Amino acid sequence: MIHAWGITDKGAVRAQNQDGFYLDVPSEQLAVGVVCDGMGGAKAGNVASLIAVETFVDALKQAAPQEEGRPAAVLAQAAETANAAVFRRAAADPDCRGMGTTMVAVLVVERMAYLLNIGDSRAYHINGGGITRLTRDHSVVEDMVARGDITPEEARNHPRKNLITRALGSEEHIRADLYEKELQPGDFLLLCSDGLSNIVTDQELLYEVLHGGEPADCCRRLLDITMARGAPDNVTAVLFQIV
Repeated sequence: MIHAWGITDKGAVRAQNQDGFYLDVPSEQLAVGVVCDGMGGAKAGNVASLIAVETFVDALKQAAPQEEGRPAAVLAQAAETANAAVFRRAAADPDCRGMGTTMVAVLVVERMAYLLNIGDSRAYHINGGGITRLTRDHSVVEDMVARGDITPEEARNHPRKNLITRALGSEEHIRADLYEKELQPGDFLLLCSDGLSNIVTDQELLYEVLHGGEPADCCRRLLDITMARGAPDNVTAVLFQIV
């Protein structure tokens, strides 16, 4: 069985929430979640994330991934469909020129989690053994960490930390990364935008998910922590519990 919860907020500084998310658990053996963080100006970022989430979810539903036996391929194709929709709107609407969005998505089929990411929204695996980031940011600072130019700790406060190197909708065809993770009862999956991960540390995420209180209240607790620290960006969190 899978439980799921989600929350999004514009934060304490931004005038508009340009994040978007979707979650659904249509059966005991199937769950879907996606988080998008739009970019491209006051109007366009919101449009990009909205189009991406809606198009991605529609494509998944039409593909019926649990019946096809190829969930990773279905996930990738849904992201490509969403990318094309955002790209077309950006090309056709002058107000949306140059817009794009990050995307992190998960499709849970039985005990396997199939994940996809573009940009710097993240997926974490959490259980009694600790917390593991399942995705790799497509960002300038992540590349700097990979090269050994800076440490992960330095990356958290680096002045270029918000510069991403890939975004859904910014090019005609998208390069998404795909991952797989086998799940066990007691595991959690957390999807989030950088408005959360830039403010709350991995160890704090681990503590709140496992020890902070009821799982159903966890997303609200994480938002409250972020708000208490100034929440300079939009904040979105989606949490899955495997039971």
